[in-house]
Amino acid sequence: QVQLVESGGGLVQAGGSLRLSCAASGRTFSSYTMGWFRQAPGKERVFVAGISWSGANTRYADSVKGRFTISRDNAKNTVYLQMNSLKPEDTAVYSCAARQGLIVPTTSYNYWGQGTQVTVSS
Repeated sequence: QVQLVESGGGLVQAGGSLRLSCAASGRTFSSYTMGWFRQAPGKERVFVAGISWSGANTRYADSVKGRFTISRDNAKNTVYLQMNSLKPEDTAVYSCAARQGLIVPTTSYNYWGQGTQVTVSS
């Protein structure tokens, strides 16, 4: 069982930056692949970024490549999403998720956090 709690969301102007954190409970955090997802109002939840258990492999949605960076600190049971050059279309609720196995750009993750709101003003 893994419990996930996100933080770091807020209101930022276009072009600004935010860093999201996702703190995980449990001693087996380092064995999980982690993902960040977002859901805008009236839209489906979509994959943003993923990172393998070791941090050696990452994967990004095309819409955030070059602007967002996912990382993890297994000693702190935390995964991060650094978001730069934010755009109004990045506005959404961002959630982290955990699964065992490969990074996949779908919602087939076993554990989910509650999410944190990110709002980018123009």
